[in-house]
Amino acid sequence: GGTLTVTGTYLLVTFAPNVPQELTARQVENYLVSWPFLVYSILEIIIFCILLYFYKRKAVKHIVVLLMMVALLASLTVIAVKAVASMITLSAKGKMQLTYPVFYIMIVLMATSCAFQVKFLNQAMQLYEVTAVVPINFVFFTTSAIISGVIFYREFQSAALLSVFMFLFGCLLSFLGVFVIARNKKEQHLQIPFIDCGHIPGQKLTGKIQPDSHSSCYGTLNNEDDLVKSPS
Repeated sequence: GGTLTVTGTYLLVTFAPNVPQELTARQVENYLVSWPFLVYSILEIIIFCILLYFYKRKAVKHIVVLLMMVALLASLTVIAVKAVASMITLSAKGKMQLTYPVFYIMIVLMATSCAFQVKFLNQAMQLYEVTAVVPINFVFFTTSAIISGVIFYREFQSAALLSVFMFLFGCLLSFLGVFVIARNKKEQHLQIPFIDCGHIPGQKLTGKIQPDSHSSCYGTLNNEDDLVKSPS
């Protein structure tokens, strides 16, 4: 698994498209209003709203639903981070880009997408094992980042067919490596003993209850007889 991941990462770095890293505010504005990105944005918003509907209204908290929303938000984060970093770099070199409204639009987009991305990812980590969340999130995040880069920045527009193939092959090797590494790992769960209520002074319960470690009333006992508090 480690060998596959390292090999895939090497291919990703070697055959990644060579595009200019310094983007002006005008270029970012042109990318935002281009028709491929507009179509991509509409599709992404529709898919995200559908997933959010199942998440909110239907209480569907499946790992794929949660991490798909994380990936959709991550694609916006990748776009915004690259644009903001490029404009800050150009401004530091003397080509002021911070006076354009698109710079602040990208900052708001970056902060908002990061905040909601962390929210959904934290919930996935709480509901599911880390060994399941990490590889799925890695695959979804990488895929969304590649797609967003291809559509927004047109990174593979002038790339050779061999470079595109080797880049995608490197992605596949990395995905396989992560899944192989995390395939047989399982978290160890501590055994929580039962509490015998019959041995607790002042309680009439004779049954046994299993404490819920995720509940806010962990360690408390339910009194079935509705004992009335005696005046002090």
